[in-house]
Formats: sequence, C-alpha cells, structure tokens
Amino acid sequence: MLVFAMTAHEYAHAVTALRQGDDTAYLLGRVTLNPIPHIDPWMSLVLPALLWFGSSGRFTFGGAKPVPVNPRKYRSYVRGDILVSSAGVITNFFLAFLFAFIFVLLGIVSRTMPAAGAVLDTAQRMMVQGIWLNLVLCFFNLIPIPPLDGSHLMYHALPPKAGSWYRGLQRFGYLPFFILMFLFQPVVGILLAPAYAVMRMLAGFIGPYQVVTPLAGL
Repeated sequence: MLVFAMTAHEYAHAVTALRQGDDTAYLLGRVTLNPIPHIDPWMSLVLPALLWFGSSGRFTFGGAKPVPVNPRKYRSYVRGDILVSSAGVITNFFLAFLFAFIFVLLGIVSRTMPAAGAVLDTAQRMMVQGIWLNLVLCFFNLIPIPPLDGSHLMYHALPPKAGSWYRGLQRFGYLPFFILMFLFQPVVGILLAPAYAVMRMLAGFIGPYQVVTPLAGL
C-alpha cells in the first residue's frame, strides 16, 4: 500500500506536468504507475533502512525519487506550478477516500459470503493501511518546508520579495526539512493533526462495515 501510494503521488506530478506543457518527466519515463522508475536508491532504500535499524525500529523515513519538472515549459507558470505541486497530495487525499469506499464494499460482500470472512478481513486491513498512509503522505507533503509540495503553494501566497527569499531556501536541499524532523518533532505532529482528524472521521464511517470473522469451531 505504501509503494502504491508513493507511486501514485509521483505519477500525479508527472502526468499533470505533461498536461501543463512540460514533457521533462515524460521523456524520463516517469509518467507511469510502474514503481521502479520512481525508486531512489538513497531515499527509498538506504536511508529508510539506516534509520530503521539505527533506531531499533522506532523511527524511519524515506521517499520516492522527486519528479523533475521544468516550469519554464508550463503554458502558464503560476497555474502550472500550483497544479503540478498540488497534484500528488490531491491524489493521495482521494485515494484515502477510495480505500474507505472499498472497505465498505468488502464489508457488504462479507455479509453475503461469510465463508470468505478471513480473506475479506485481510483485505480490509490493507484498506485501513492504505487510508492512513495516503492521508499521511497528503498532509505531510503539504508542510510548507522546501522541498515539499507545500513550499511551492506557500511561495505563490507570499509577496514577491518574501516569496523570492523563501524559494531561495531550496538551495539547502533537504536540510531545512531534516532540521524540522529531528529538532522539532512536536511541530510535525501538530502539522499532521488534519491527517488524524480525517482518519477519525473515516474510521467512524467505515467502522460499522468491519468484517467479523467467526471463531473457529462455531
């Protein structure tokens, strides 16, 4: 579910950029739901493994390979930048609701096919993971810290002079982001509050449709 959520996020950036006139990602084979072109050896494999084993399983972090774009190719720079930057988070947001809908369908099916309860229960658990992971990816990427998607949206909301200074932070790469992650973790929790709120709302909606697996021998 995590691989699909990350792949869908990057695919949304790539296909939206193409529709806005930028074929950079397309020429690099990134307009695809195949996860392999979106895997970054460092961010997707090495860094998560180092953090996971280094923290004894208490913490990990990673990401897919960012989709390269050339904003100068957009038919409209501001419109294109906003649409491309928001495409990934919008996709993750709607995927969370799609998985909630599938969860409900699985619950309805289980009432007519009780013998398949165990399989449908497993599928529902996957949907719950899909809901949560997509909500985290959505609201996490909206944090207005370069190079996350939210920084592009924040840039266009600022006055020109402040926006230019703010966008200049991108030259530091992931450094501002890692400072936030490691030194201000409570702030990250606050910024992810919307993800928890939406998850609680969806949990209340899908809860009555949870598959109840009969106990063995009954």
